[in-house]
Amino acid sequence: MIPQWIIERKRDGHALSEEEIRFFINGFTLGDIPDYQMAAMAMAIYLKGMNPAEIAILTDVMMRSGDVIDTSAITKPKVDKHSTGGIGDKVSLILAPMVACCGIAVPMVSGRGLGITGGTLDKLEAVEGYRCDLSTEEFLRVVDACGCCITGQTGKLAPADKKLYALRDVTATVPSIALITASIMCKKMAEGIDSLVLDVKWGAGAFMKTVADARILANSMVSVGREMGKGVSALITDMNQPLGRCAGNALEIRETLQCLCGEPCADLMEVTMALAERMLLLAKKAPDASAARSMLQATLDSGQALAKFKEMMALQGADVAMLDEPDRLPTAVLQNDFNALRGGYISGVSADHIGRACLTMGAGRKRTDDTIDFAVGISDLAKIGDAVEPGQRLLTLHANDAFKLEDAERLVAQAFTYADEPVARTPLVAEQIG
Repeated sequence: MIPQWIIERKRDGHALSEEEIRFFINGFTLGDIPDYQMAAMAMAIYLKGMNPAEIAILTDVMMRSGDVIDTSAITKPKVDKHSTGGIGDKVSLILAPMVACCGIAVPMVSGRGLGITGGTLDKLEAVEGYRCDLSTEEFLRVVDACGCCITGQTGKLAPADKKLYALRDVTATVPSIALITASIMCKKMAEGIDSLVLDVKWGAGAFMKTVADARILANSMVSVGREMGKGVSALITDMNQPLGRCAGNALEIRETLQCLCGEPCADLMEVTMALAERMLLLAKKAPDASAARSMLQATLDSGQALAKFKEMMALQGADVAMLDEPDRLPTAVLQNDFNALRGGYISGVSADHIGRACLTMGAGRKRTDDTIDFAVGISDLAKIGDAVEPGQRLLTLHANDAFKLEDAERLVAQAFTYADEPVARTPLVAEQIG
């Protein structure tokens, strides 16, 4: 086959055959097809798109470019959850132990923060000793021992995706629905799961800015998962304001512990429960959503979910004493309240501005080699619909640098909008797909 002829076919809007897609991606992964030809193909895909069958083939070949984890020795149903990323999103930390307590294995390969969005692995590493670089053998041992494990992607998992993503990032082709779908799904399918629940976020703090765009991506991923023989369901959830009342790594660990101890933040637990219910339904562990919710709530009320979280953390090397004594978690030296500029009702809390404030203080990375400051972030965040008095606290900023704190204060000042009349809270789950 001649690479440029395949590029021509996609450039002209034709569907590529399975043989053409496998030839091109395998050649690129091995170095036989150069970056400039892959860049041209990525742009052709961005402009002309791919049909569901093409995306499924692309996902499969990217998945098979490296290791595919063999989970056959684990007899429980294997179900994972994936979020497209947001501000204050610590759902995985609460959800994984809850679902594991219900007789489901949760083998979760997660990621680090990207831009203003927080990363699950960064949050977990705020607990001293936690390892997210497990080998495949270690990963499977933890899942087998306690039912859940959250680790990072090894260099052998979907190397085609890693190589292609770096190229997309510098060729303005990141927003391609086909390429986003294949990138997410190839890693999830390589985990050896039976089913997958997707949390596709939309809004100011999400990659997809509208429900319509989120719906397109969700339908694409559900379609590919089903083409590959997996049970897949997606929820489209609101990320116009941060999820929960904390953003920042150690602060989100504290909030996770509060939720597992029965002191939940309403919006955070609404999304967590909705996703966890779908996992139980896909695994056929509950006959309906109401029964699934009752099972999940029981894991919280009994303390089982908290114990399971600590068990997983211990098996991955964490100092569990920090979870028993949260004051031992990283703590910022500067803690400043930001107060309401006027009275009324909170009508908007921009997730984008809150995320930028956290990034400014060092909770995320501006460059890939930046060091995370686990202590910094935002806590006690007011939510849309809250009634406030002039001068009432809307959030607390946690910082270790006075200059960064000033920059963050300027950003959070732009995050809030007010109304004179009560504001209705919009549903967090906009749609369910699959």
